Amino acid sequence: MKIFKGSSLIIILFLSFILSAQTKQIESVKKESSITYQLTHPFHEIESISKEAQSNITIDIGKKEIKQVSVQVDVTTFNSGNSNRDSHAMEVIDALSYPEANFTSTNISQNGDSLKVYGKLTFHGITKDIVISASSKWTNNKLIVNGKFGISLTAFKVERPSLLMIPVKDELKFSIVQAFNF
Repeated sequence: MKIFKGSSLIIILFLSFILSAQTKQIESVKKESSITYQLTHPFHEIESISKEAQSNITIDIGKKEIKQVSVQVDVTTFNSGNSNRDSHAMEVIDALSYPEANFTSTNISQNGDSLKVYGKLTFHGITKDIVISASSKWTNNKLIVNGKFGISLTAFKVERPSLLMIPVKDELKFSIVQAFNF
């Protein structure tokens, strides 16, 4: 009986080691990753991009599942191609007081390659629950995640910028592309 109990313990430890070996935390490849925001005004649309986000995920390689996501980006790294516009955007969001935006997942629902990533976004000093709709593409040693979500500027207490006394739309739309090597 003692031999059986000892063998069972060894098997359980071995299986737990194998299962934990499948889970891996990895950081995104910055040169292949980006976060873009789109701001809409009745007269034009503005897009600004950052390639400086630090994204970390925990994945189960064997099951091809994403278990956890965290993203941090310095808001001053967004570039619209117009330095005056970018400076004004940093004033509007008070980048000196709130230099980072952070997202941490609380739950991830996966159906094939489609993902719903639920989590908490901290922006402009305020934390709100958001849902990111995304897709994942797994290859031999790479994972690429594309996602989209929107936020309300007023919900995050950001005053909507105006052009010719007409404010931009309240929704700030985001597109995310994150590449990971494993």
